Amino acid sequence: MAWIKQINEDEAKGKLQKVYNKISEKRGKLANIMKVHSLDPVTMQNHLNLYLSIMFNKSGLNREEKELVAVVVSALNNCAYCINHHAEALNYYWKDDEKISALISDYKSLDFSIRVHAILNYAEKLTLTPSLVNEYDIQNLRIHNLTDEDILNLNSVISYFNFVNRIATGLGVEFSKDEVKGYKY
Repeated sequence: MAWIKQINEDEAKGKLQKVYNKISEKRGKLANIMKVHSLDPVTMQNHLNLYLSIMFNKSGLNREEKELVAVVVSALNNCAYCINHHAEALNYYWKDDEKISALISDYKSLDFSIRVHAILNYAEKLTLTPSLVNEYDIQNLRIHNLTDEDILNLNSVISYFNFVNRIATGLGVEFSKDEVKGYKY
């Protein structure tokens, strides 16, 4: 549920029903973060397209790294919905609940490569103090073997999760253990 009206799958008609079906086909099921857009199916479809283009595109960042960034940004924003969804997705790769818990508590406590720490430090700075990001931050990412295309994708992942964290927390989008499981990764 959420704090605004939503149209359930069994009540959906017309364009909304088509969008619900497309989401279920692409992702395996309908997430509450999409369902919260049910009063505006065009925005829901565009939201899905943005998510898929950012998270499933081909770049120097793999899906595991993108999910890692998603969890860190969501943890920094204290967005329980996205933390739980993307921790589940990241654990698809890690299969380590303790490491996931440590990541959510303090990503700096984990032993990542210097490249991954550079990525996560950039994610933290862009999330918490975006006005302080400067060209040196970008140069630091290049030093750690990220191309400009990778940097653009990284910035898009970070920005997307700041956006979606605010949708989830601002509209009271809820999750359950069953709701966070069963998606296509």
